[in-house]
Amino acid sequence: MLQVKGTLVASPDRSSWNENNRRYWIVFRGVESLAVSGGGTIDGNGEVWWKNSCKINTALPCKGAPTALSFHTCNNLRVDGLKMLNSQQIHVSVEDCTGVQVAHLSITAPGTSPNTDGIHVTHSSNVQVRDCTIKTGDDCVSIEDGTHDLHITRLVCGPGHGISVGSLGDGNSRAEVSGIFVDTVQLYGTTNGARIKTWQGGSGYAKNIVFQNMVMNSVKNPIIIDQNYCDSAKPCKTQVLTEKMGSAVEVSNVVFKNIKGTTISKNAITLNCSKNFPCYDIALQDINLKMEGGSGGTGSTCQNAKWRKSGIVVPQPCTGS
Repeated sequence: MLQVKGTLVASPDRSSWNENNRRYWIVFRGVESLAVSGGGTIDGNGEVWWKNSCKINTALPCKGAPTALSFHTCNNLRVDGLKMLNSQQIHVSVEDCTGVQVAHLSITAPGTSPNTDGIHVTHSSNVQVRDCTIKTGDDCVSIEDGTHDLHITRLVCGPGHGISVGSLGDGNSRAEVSGIFVDTVQLYGTTNGARIKTWQGGSGYAKNIVFQNMVMNSVKNPIIIDQNYCDSAKPCKTQVLTEKMGSAVEVSNVVFKNIKGTTISKNAITLNCSKNFPCYDIALQDINLKMEGGSGGTGSTCQNAKWRKSGIVVPQPCTGS
C-alpha cells in the first residue's frame, strides 16, 4: 500500500525531463495488488507544458508531455481518494492492467489546458471507475484500444470533452473495444457528452457499449458517433475504402438510454458513420435534450447509421438526414 498524505509537486523546469522519459512523471509498473490512497494531492505543475504545446502555439512542434500518474501492467489495482491537479498532460493512465478499481478522485485543470485527460484507460480489462469529479481541458475519461469490461458510475464531468470511446484506428491501426458501461453521469459545459470517435482507415471494432442515466448541462454535442474523426495538423482526406485497402473500425450494439438535459448546439444527436462500414444496432431510448435557455428546438443528423428508437426521443433521430 502507498499512502499519499501531503502534496507532491512536479518540477516547473521542463529540462528535468529528457527525450527518454518526457512522457511520464510518477510510474508504477508490474506491481500486484497495489493500493494507492491517503487523500493527498499530486500536482503536475503543468502550466509551463501547456504554454509549449503545439495546440496552444501552432508554431511549435508537437511533442508529448508527461502523464502525472501512470499504472502499467498492474493487476488487482486500487486507487482511491487522491486529488490530481494541473497535470502536464494526462492525469491518470491505466495501461495493460487487469482488475482495477479507481474511486473518489478529484481531478482538476483549466478548461483551456491541452490534452489533460482525466482518466485514460487502454489495453486493460475488468476496470471500475466510480464516484469521481473531473474538470479538465480534454476527455474526462478516454477509453482507447484494448479496453474491455469497463464500468464507469457516478461521475461528474466538466469542463472537458466528455466521456469518449476513442480515438480508435489512427494511422490505419487496428483497435478493439468492448463491454463499456457508463451509468449516472452529470456533465457541465463539456464539448461532448457521450462520444465514440474513430479514424478513417482503421480496423477492428467498438461494440457492446452503453451510455445511460446521463444529465447534460449546456453540452455542445450530447450524443455523438464520429467515424470520420480527424485530429491532425493537416486536413484528413476522405478515403475510399475497399477490402484490399483496409476498413473502418466497426461500431455496433451501442445504447444511449435515459439521457436528458440541455445543449448549446442545434444538433443534439449526431451519428456520423462510415459510408462503406455503417454503424449498426444503435439504440436511442428515453432521450430528452433541449436547447439551453429554451431558444428553439433541437435537431439531429445522421449519415450511414442503422438505428432504432424506443420510448420518447427528443429530438427525433435523424431529422436532418
